[in-house]
Amino acid sequence: MLAGQRQKLILDELRRRSAVRVSELTELLGVSDMTIRRDLDVLASAGLVHKVHGGATAPDRLSADEPGFEAKSQRQLAEKEAIARAASTLVEPGQAIGLTAGTTTWRLAHYLLDVPDLTVVTNSLQVASVLHGVPRPDLQVILSGGVRTPSDALVGPVAVATLRALHVDVLFLGVHGISVDAGFSTPNLLEGETDQAHLASAERVVVVADHTKWGVRGLSRIARLDEADVLVTDAGLSPDARGVLAEHIDELIVAPVQRARPGRDGSPGAEVA
Repeated sequence: MLAGQRQKLILDELRRRSAVRVSELTELLGVSDMTIRRDLDVLASAGLVHKVHGGATAPDRLSADEPGFEAKSQRQLAEKEAIARAASTLVEPGQAIGLTAGTTTWRLAHYLLDVPDLTVVTNSLQVASVLHGVPRPDLQVILSGGVRTPSDALVGPVAVATLRALHVDVLFLGVHGISVDAGFSTPNLLEGETDQAHLASAERVVVVADHTKWGVRGLSRIARLDEADVLVTDAGLSPDARGVLAEHIDELIVAPVQRARPGRDGSPGAEVA
């Protein structure tokens, strides 16, 4: 296969998935790591991709770019399902927990429907919708007010004031990007401030984020890496990235991704990757 053909296939894969790993491309194209890295260098120099540790992301993933909930909910479905399943094991009956807005926390909400005696504080309309869908006297949902974002988060002064008045045992934090210099970040300034209020209310912080978030920097920093107690991610995160994150975060949980198994609400899952 000629270099130009490989590079076109790499761009096609990036358009489909928004982020790719070098190891995935070597398997897909049947070439060496070195060949893929050279191709990415060529594409990056032309401004067609953004190189990150262990792979590349699409160049339209700008620091202030904020996709809508529907668009984000279609990305990395199996990975988010695996992360949600693993994160749900950290929730205990009788706890008060926080769920920020995001498609991974939305998936997590489905796994909380069977946890008894639970109080959930959230600024996510989508999360609240899932939890309100199953009437239970022992499930209390507190939805902050605020201004609605494209990702169906409620943000701004009203949300911040509500969250600052509460306390939760564990916060499950969804993020747009993760990097050593920018920490955990989001493209929305008001959401960043709201998530900071969420974080300040929590005894323990668990970040839930798939591997494509690594190397991405949003406009607004939510927290430093060392402000998270746990990061739950998927097996797509490169060993190098895991090593870097382990230097900053006490516990790293890597969820095995499964394929072709339906989610709790019938969404597609996916045999071990």
